[in-house]
Amino acid sequence: MNIELSHFAERLRNLTLSGFQHGGFNTLALELFALQSRHNAAYKKICEARGLTPKTVGAWKQIPAVPTAAFKELALTSLAPGERTAVFHSSGTTAQNPSRHFHNAESLAVYEASLWKWFQFHFGETGELVFLTPNPVAAPRSSLVHMLEIVRQKFRLPESVFTGKLSADDSWTLDFAATIQALKAAPATGKTLTLLGTAFSFVHLLDFLAENSLQFQLPAGSRVMETGGYKNRSRTLPKAELHALIAERLGVPRENIVCEYGMSELSSQAYAVADGGFQFPPWARVQIISPETGREVGDGETGLIRVFDLANVFSVAAIQTEDLAIRRGDGFELIGRAELAEPRGCSLMTA
Repeated sequence: MNIELSHFAERLRNLTLSGFQHGGFNTLALELFALQSRHNAAYKKICEARGLTPKTVGAWKQIPAVPTAAFKELALTSLAPGERTAVFHSSGTTAQNPSRHFHNAESLAVYEASLWKWFQFHFGETGELVFLTPNPVAAPRSSLVHMLEIVRQKFRLPESVFTGKLSADDSWTLDFAATIQALKAAPATGKTLTLLGTAFSFVHLLDFLAENSLQFQLPAGSRVMETGGYKNRSRTLPKAELHALIAERLGVPRENIVCEYGMSELSSQAYAVADGGFQFPPWARVQIISPETGREVGDGETGLIRVFDLANVFSVAAIQTEDLAIRRGDGFELIGRAELAEPRGCSLMTA
């Protein structure tokens, strides 16, 4: 194990849990870049080929970003093969070669501190939770499922909160009986209910409710967390239409629908409430980059999302995505996948 990266990971985890100060981001980013360019062999070659090294880079925005597609072909990790105890795969169609984000106990500790702190910030103390995904035994390489499992553990909830399952072709579907049972039981508990799942899982649920003339009024304060894309697993709905149907069929007001943006190559997530822009936590930064010029666009302009995630200690912190967004101050409004980009489960719908 690399001692320098281990020390950085421990410091970052403590900073994440105790309250990260915005002013220290650039110093930490440059320190992490120096460590990754020294200890991540594949990333070092990329940096040297671009002529960008710790000696020539003076600010975090100059740190070279790696496209998500590179995670399909290269082992972009500082972990030796024997240290890679877990791996998250991108959730594209099964015919695609997935991205691979390798982890060990230390990197997962940072990942889990990051996801939990930012989830708490947006959801606080919640009542009952229902996850419209398979459980971690069925989907061990899904970063989304791992995230939800950590949330489940933190709230000390039973494993039955996962109401998704795998179909014969390994695609995700729902146990409708278990999901409906949880929805019916919610009013009697006197607790709020938070329903979390991918866009296509919500479409499956909403179609089932419509076909069976079912409609719910979940307890006041209940919420929905919607994430991911469709992965050719359901009909595709514009975001506004999907959220309107959620409000109609589940009785959750649109202002209580939270959108999440994450991907297997990252260790931090962004959230957006109602019509607000997505925001990453303080230990991550986002740029919206023009695909034509490679430069950051102005406010209100469209480009590709680039994320610098300090929680990616043992892989690569600077990630160039294939997702389009409109810059909204220091946040962004998600549009969807860029044309010609491969479809992925982590891509969100076109607004």
